[in-house]
Amino acid sequence: MSLTIDITALPAERVRFALSPLAELTAMLHVLAEPAHHPALHGWAASTTEMLQPSLADRLLEADFLWRSSRADFLLPATPGHTLAEELDALDRLDDESYVATALITSCGSDRLGFRGGSPLTDPVTQQRARELALARGPRQAAFADRLLADPPAVRAVVRRLLEDCADAFFATAWHRVLPQLASDARQKADLLARRGLPEALAAVSPSVTLDESEPGRRRIVIDKLQDNATSGTEAGGVTFLPTAFGRPHLVVVHTRGLRPVVQYPVAEDGTPEPVSLALVQRRLEALAHPVRLRLARTMARGPHTTGELAAAWELTAPEVSRHLAVLRKAGLLTTHRRGRYVLYQLDLAGSARLGGDLLEAVLR
Repeated sequence: MSLTIDITALPAERVRFALSPLAELTAMLHVLAEPAHHPALHGWAASTTEMLQPSLADRLLEADFLWRSSRADFLLPATPGHTLAEELDALDRLDDESYVATALITSCGSDRLGFRGGSPLTDPVTQQRARELALARGPRQAAFADRLLADPPAVRAVVRRLLEDCADAFFATAWHRVLPQLASDARQKADLLARRGLPEALAAVSPSVTLDESEPGRRRIVIDKLQDNATSGTEAGGVTFLPTAFGRPHLVVVHTRGLRPVVQYPVAEDGTPEPVSLALVQRRLEALAHPVRLRLARTMARGPHTTGELAAAWELTAPEVSRHLAVLRKAGLLTTHRRGRYVLYQLDLAGSARLGGDLLEAVLR
């Protein structure tokens, strides 16, 4: 499954790497709402939650469907400002219908087509659907959605004050800390795009982002996501990439038709392994699901073995072992080294550990 962004005939200068204070604040709010998604940020989330005033914590809980399961599109600006205030001013200029529709679509997670029948402000059927989706998120979110539908300007003002209060409470300090890292990353990606081209720039963003030029005359950015959907950067005038220090492991994409696509990607961190694609994870799971390969993996977890040693240990033929080893190697689960005329195979414990601690414990048991 993947999300594709058509960039056929789009000039390279229309692909932009930029910084967005509003998008980074939204990433932080998601961490506070879903700390289990971000184990590396547990310390920050716990300390920040502890120092929040109870009234601010309650207001964040009330509005959290704007950033908990997915992000309202307007919170990831395609044309970022230099400051949070500039971006909030630009958000104020968005019309009520667009604001309300994109805010309420987040109530149904990945269903971004839910309001094609009409505006939730004017169409009774669409409005009822919006209320039902918000109610599924809980009574606080349902009440918030009711107020948004009844009086958009008032609720928009409430959301702006909430974001400004977050800036005073914790965002300003955190933004000042991560700004140099984000600015450096955006400069590096832009320089890579200018010198080496889009494929290498996308590869540096994430292994889950690639350029597809397999069809003559067509170019598409392909993003490994849990959906099959498509949008166009060419029609919208470009694509914006926003680095985040608080987003890992998420790769967030604004892909509403007609809007400029926005990709928020986590910056690389020293000592943190590069993310792998879902396809590779699936290959690894399938490789270890076979009982013979699992036995071989458990043997090789204890040390390097030759094909002959593995065959003798499990009463297999050498060709059978070789076939199973080929599957494990393709999945990136083996390391090899040569000792004289022998090739020794060993389970890559680091790669296996990324599939889960229970798996590693089981193979080493």
